Amino acid sequence: MSMLSTIQSQGLDASAPHLFQDLIQKQRASINAQDIENWSHMHSLSDWESFSRPRIEALRQSLGQFPSPPPKIIPHISDLIEGDGYTIENIVFESRKKVFVSANRYLPNPSTQQMPGIILVNSHHNPKIQGELQDMGILWARSGCVVLVIDPIGYGDRRDHRFAPRQDYWFRNTTSMQLHTLGDSLMGWMVWDIQRCVDLLLSQNNVDPKKIIVMGSVAGGGDPCAVAAALDTRISCAVPFNFGGPQPESPYPLPEDSETTFNYLGSGSWESTRNLRLSGRDGFLPWVIVGSIAPRRLIYAHEFAWDKEHDPVWKRLQQIYAWHDASDHLDYTQGFGQLQGRPPQASHCNNIGVPHRQRIYQALEKWYGISPPTEEKEERHPEGKLHSLTPEFRQEYQIPFFNSVLQGLGVVNRSQASSQLAHLQKTWTNTLGDTTPRAVETQSQPIKKLGQVSIQQTTLICDGHVPIPLLILTPPHPRHLIVTLAQAGKQDLLTQRSDSYEALLDKGIALCLPDLPSIGETAPDDGRTFRSAATTLSANLLMFGQTSIGVRLQALRTVVSYLSTTHAKIPISLWGDSLALTNPVGFEDPLLNTDPIPHQAEPAGGLLALLTTLFEPNIHSLAIRGMITGYQSLLENIYCYLPHDAILPGALLAGDLCDIASLFAPKPMLLTHCVDGRNCPASDQMVQDVYKSTSLAYAPMPENLKLHTKLDVEQWFMQHLT
Repeated sequence: MSMLSTIQSQGLDASAPHLFQDLIQKQRASINAQDIENWSHMHSLSDWESFSRPRIEALRQSLGQFPSPPPKIIPHISDLIEGDGYTIENIVFESRKKVFVSANRYLPNPSTQQMPGIILVNSHHNPKIQGELQDMGILWARSGCVVLVIDPIGYGDRRDHRFAPRQDYWFRNTTSMQLHTLGDSLMGWMVWDIQRCVDLLLSQNNVDPKKIIVMGSVAGGGDPCAVAAALDTRISCAVPFNFGGPQPESPYPLPEDSETTFNYLGSGSWESTRNLRLSGRDGFLPWVIVGSIAPRRLIYAHEFAWDKEHDPVWKRLQQIYAWHDASDHLDYTQGFGQLQGRPPQASHCNNIGVPHRQRIYQALEKWYGISPPTEEKEERHPEGKLHSLTPEFRQEYQIPFFNSVLQGLGVVNRSQASSQLAHLQKTWTNTLGDTTPRAVETQSQPIKKLGQVSIQQTTLICDGHVPIPLLILTPPHPRHLIVTLAQAGKQDLLTQRSDSYEALLDKGIALCLPDLPSIGETAPDDGRTFRSAATTLSANLLMFGQTSIGVRLQALRTVVSYLSTTHAKIPISLWGDSLALTNPVGFEDPLLNTDPIPHQAEPAGGLLALLTTLFEPNIHSLAIRGMITGYQSLLENIYCYLPHDAILPGALLAGDLCDIASLFAPKPMLLTHCVDGRNCPASDQMVQDVYKSTSLAYAPMPENLKLHTKLDVEQWFMQHLT
């Protein structure tokens, strides 16, 4: 056994895995406190509009970049179903180039003039064919409305993956991460589809443009419903469930002091539509989004029992509508029981259940003259009868997989990025968040000896930031220092790279192993899956206008700054590593969230080494092992296996990893054991193709660049540092 592998590198106490979570909670509390103070200063409609308008514009900007809407939405009807008093059209329409939306359009039979148009936004549970959606489509068609129900991206007819229960739901995570790399968002694309549904309704001469209604189902439908209504004033009424105020997971009843203790911002999770990126930083909290719908009609909707008396958001909504002199445009609906209960004790549903619809019927009759149904009937059609995006249609219109559309957008985005250092630093800062090194204090343990090697354990402390424990291994008379890191943390690196480290120490090269935030000692202890605490932390940071990579980059730059003082006479290099296992080339992707789960890439070490070198010009050399070839690789397949905290929103707007690497010539650089977006080993040819511009930049000194060689990292360092 190597002597180094016996070192116990723990520098923090048992609370370390919770330090990052505690910091997140403090940031959330600060945002909520500021929101409460902001509300306390609002006393008029003018105050509210001055507050809300810039925040809704920030919401619009946060969702991504979108083309001009199509001049006309042309529905293609693939089949018809004639029923008693209604007709169902299975339709497909193109919402943007090469992106087709599958829908069921429910029509009165016979049709009438000046009909209301209703858009039903699904929950995350099911596609458009779900029974409650059919019930509502039929009953409101019989009441004289045109009703549209679409398949969200990746659901139903629009899925590109294999079908199995919950797969559409789990794929939201993959789709969201892929869209983030473009600087877009799943919410933005869902809202875009809803807006194109509005276009389609208004293209019908017999639809009343003053009667466009959007209803967002429980469990994920209310979010895009509210955002679409906030951004599109053509929507005259919104019914967002479980968005803006108390959630099914909230305590019931609410505490007496809920106005000052309520979590107005919400919390991060893998479901990106529930925790909008930049919402905390830019102030478009869920209640602000819902409140901005005023003075248009709003039904504030809750899946279960609702504590109306103590709901602070309801009080705010009442005040906002009163300022607009439109209190009669505000209503509510609610279910019964609690999330933990089961029917018949609780009003669980897949989309919008019968109990929830009763007050909706009353409000729509009062506002639009829509007659309630005389009875609740289930007249449901077989799922196979409601498909619209058929294989024949796909073939005729040569509809590509969704990731292929994103892949093309990624190429366009990257082609428009600048290759100049100053511009790349600026655009990557916009992507990463603030990464400026911080001034620190230190806490050090007594130096120990292992043979001729000095062992120093030091913790860098900065108020308001996660402590950074360091392990510094120094041989006699060091000539160089390598900072080496990986997502697995310094203890695992000592175990698995001990022979390499000993070889470097023998050559007079010192080593520093830091555990950055959410790495090693400060990493949550429940794993790295998309439903883990690590994902929750990362999603919260996106709400705050930060990124997990950005926070760790700031920490690594702080480490480099500290070492530049303590080791001022020797050059510093970086080794970004990965200990993650890879998937075999050509393996068959299993169903998501089922065992065995494919190995996911852990590129943080390489990403942080690359990005630190972008901002720290005095880095002597860098070696990267096990990094993804680039963010474009995440778009090359419908599947990608990457942790949430390795995602950088807008990475492909800033360029890609190869564009950063091209700036480093002639600095010595090794790039080895790269992986693609599915965490399969990248071929030599693939790496050479992706990093062609980097090779050209190194053409005057090609010996300083090694791409995807089998050379061991320590051997490469010894060639360049000794």
